[in-house]
Amino acid sequence: MKRRWLVMILLLLIPAAISAVIMGTQLKVVSQIDTVDAKVLSNKTWKIYFSQKLDHHTVNAQTVYVVNDEGEKQNVTLDLSDDQKAIFIRPPETGYEARAGSYKLLLSDDIQSVHGRSLTAQREQSFSVELTLPKAESVAQINDHFLSLLSSNRRSNKFELFSSSESVEESSMDNSGAAEGGGQHSETNIQVEGVDEADAVKTDGQYIYRAANGEVQIVSAYPANKMEVMSVLKFNQEFSPESLFLHEQQLVVIGHSYTENRKSVEGYVQDTSFPAYYQGVKAIVFDIENKKDPKVIREIEVEGYLTAARMKEGKVFMLANQYPDIWILEENPEADLRPMFKDTVKSDSFERVDVKNISYIPASKDQNFTNIAVFDLNQKNKEAVLSTFIGSGDNIYMSKDYLYMASNDFSLMPLRQNSIDDFSPDTTIYKFKFEDLKTVMMASAEINGTILNQFSMDEHEGYFRIATTKGSTFNDDRPSANNLYILDENLHEVGNVEDLARGERIYSARFMGDKIYIVTFKETDPLFVIDSSDPQSPKVLGELKIPGFSNYLHPYDENHLIGFGYDTRVEAGKNGSEPLVFTEGIKMSLFDVTDMKNPKEKFTEIIGGRGTYSPLNDDHKALLFNKKKDIFAFPITVYENRKDKQYDSKYTFQGAYVYGVDLENGFTIKGKMTHQDNDAIYEEWEDTIDRLVYINNTIYALSPEAISAYDMDTYRKINVMDIN
Repeated sequence: MKRRWLVMILLLLIPAAISAVIMGTQLKVVSQIDTVDAKVLSNKTWKIYFSQKLDHHTVNAQTVYVVNDEGEKQNVTLDLSDDQKAIFIRPPETGYEARAGSYKLLLSDDIQSVHGRSLTAQREQSFSVELTLPKAESVAQINDHFLSLLSSNRRSNKFELFSSSESVEESSMDNSGAAEGGGQHSETNIQVEGVDEADAVKTDGQYIYRAANGEVQIVSAYPANKMEVMSVLKFNQEFSPESLFLHEQQLVVIGHSYTENRKSVEGYVQDTSFPAYYQGVKAIVFDIENKKDPKVIREIEVEGYLTAARMKEGKVFMLANQYPDIWILEENPEADLRPMFKDTVKSDSFERVDVKNISYIPASKDQNFTNIAVFDLNQKNKEAVLSTFIGSGDNIYMSKDYLYMASNDFSLMPLRQNSIDDFSPDTTIYKFKFEDLKTVMMASAEINGTILNQFSMDEHEGYFRIATTKGSTFNDDRPSANNLYILDENLHEVGNVEDLARGERIYSARFMGDKIYIVTFKETDPLFVIDSSDPQSPKVLGELKIPGFSNYLHPYDENHLIGFGYDTRVEAGKNGSEPLVFTEGIKMSLFDVTDMKNPKEKFTEIIGGRGTYSPLNDDHKALLFNKKKDIFAFPITVYENRKDKQYDSKYTFQGAYVYGVDLENGFTIKGKMTHQDNDAIYEEWEDTIDRLVYINNTIYALSPEAISAYDMDTYRKINVMDIN
C-alpha cells in the first residue's frame, strides 16, 4: 500500500517538476544580434529567434519597434512565426530612408513567453541603411570584414556551412531553329528564350561541337554518312573543358582551371599571402571559321568555381564563387585575398581585382567572393569586366533584362546548439542589372524557405516569382511547408501562397506565363496549379494527387505539360512507423491543365524498375524536345525488377529512348539507341550516351567515345563514328 501511495505521489510531482523547470527557464534571444552597427539595404527584414514560444499578446508596437536617430518610430510591420519562436520585423512599405544617422531596433524586456517568463534584458540592434551596395575602400577593410566573420562564427559556435556547395513562348517550347549557314537543328534545352545556357554539346546545323575526355571535338556531322572529325582541341592538364557556347564563328570553351603559382611555391614559407595555386574558371574563345585549324582569340580566367554561365546577344556571363583562405589573416593580417583575374586582351598575367570593383552585400555572413565576369563576343578587343561582391550566390536565374541570384541565409542560425537541428535557412534574393558589361545590384529581398534549383525562379511582366520549401519533411513537430512569393520590380512582396502540402517538399516547379505548376512529394505526388494573373492575389485552383513524382516539368503547349520523374511504391511501416517509400522506374506523365481547377494525368509511361535513371532527372539540358518533329528524347539507363528477389533488379540497357507525344495517344516509343553490344551485362562509361541532337532529319546520339546517327523517320542507323 505504501508503495502504491509513493508511486502516486511521484506521478503527481513529476508534472509539477517539469512545470517548475519550464517556468524557471529564462526567455532569451537565440539568434545573433550584433553589438556593432550593421549596414543593411532599405528593405531589410529583421528576424529574431527566441528560446521559447512567445505570448503573442506581448509582441506589439510597444515591445518591438524601430526608431531613427531622432527617436521617431518607423512604420514597421510585426509578424510572429507559426511556431511562435520568432518575430519578423518588416520594413516600412517604401523601405527605410538612407540618412546620415542610424536606426535602432529595440526589443523590450516586456516580451514574455507563453509561460510568463520575461526577456532577460532589453536588446537592441543599431543599423544604418544603404541605398546601394557599399564599396570596399581598401584591402585592410576587406581583411577586417573577414576577420570579424571568423570571430563572429566562433562566438556563436556555428559550423562552417560553406562548401569549397518564365514566360514560355512557342519558339522556346519547340527548341528548334536554323543557324546561319546550317540546316534546321536542335538547340540546348534552356529555361528562358533568348538566354543561352552553357552545355557540353552544341550544333550549328552542320557541325557538332562537344567537350569530352578533357578535349573539345569539332565534327562535320551532316550528311551523316560522311561524318568526319575536323579537329580536336587539346589542353594541358591545368585545364578541364566542361561546357560550350557558340556565337557566329566563335566557340567559347568554359572549364575548370588549376594554375600553379611557381613563384609562391618557392617562397611559400616566407609569405603565405600568395597561394601555391589558383583554382578558377576559364573561358577560351576560339575563332572556328577554319574548322580544321581553330585559333585562340582570347582567354578570360577568374578565381573560384563555376556557379553558372549564360550568353545573351553575344555577351557571355560567367559567375564564380571563391572561398579565400581567410584563416591566414590571423597569422598575416596584411595578406591580400582579393580574387585573381586575367583577360589576355589586356595582359597574359594574373592581377588582383581592383578594390573599386568590389562591393559588400550588406548583412551577409558568407565568407566568400562572388565574381561575375562579362565579356562581349561582338567586340573581341574590348576588355572583360569583373564585378566582385563579398557575399554568396548559389543559384541564378537570368531573364532578358536582369540577373537574379539566390543565396541560403545561414546568418540567422540560432546560437544555442539544441536549436540547430531544427534550423531551416531562408533565402536572400539579389537582383542585378547590367550597365554595358558592369554588374550593378538593384534590390534584394529575404524569402522564407529555400529553393530547389533555377526553375524555382521566374520573371513575368515585371514580377519576380519564387517557390520555396521551409523546414524538414522529417520533423513531425515542425513539418515542412511550401510557398510561392510574388515580388514587384523593387523586390517588394505583393502576393503569396503559403503552407502548401505540409510535411512535403518541392520536387519541381514550372512557370508558364500566368500559370504556375509546383510538384511536392513525400508519399504521393501533388501537382498544384496556381493562377497568378492577379499578382497581388495568386490562387491555388487545382490539385492532383498521383503515385510517384516529377523531377522536371516541360511545357508541351499552353494547356499541357510533361512530367519526368520516378514511379514509387509505398509499403506500410512496421510497428506503427511511417510508411516506407520505394523509388521504382522512370515515370513520364502528360498532364492536361485545360481546366485549371481539375488537372488530369492524361497519359503515363513507366520505364524499367528500381535503379533506372536518366540524366534528365537532374539536368534539363539532357532533354531533346521538338513538338513539330514529335520528339521527346533523353539518355537512360534501365534496370528491371527481378521477380525472384523483392528488392533486387537487373541491368538491361544503356542508351537513349525517343518518344513521340501527342494528345490522342500519349507516349509512343519511336526508337532506342545504344552504343553497347547486345550482350553487355553492366554499364560501361565509355559507351554511356549522355546527349542527343538533331540536324534536319537526322538524330545523333553522343557518348564519350562515339557518335551515332539515325534517320528520324525510321530510326534506322545511318552511321557510327568512333572518336578516340
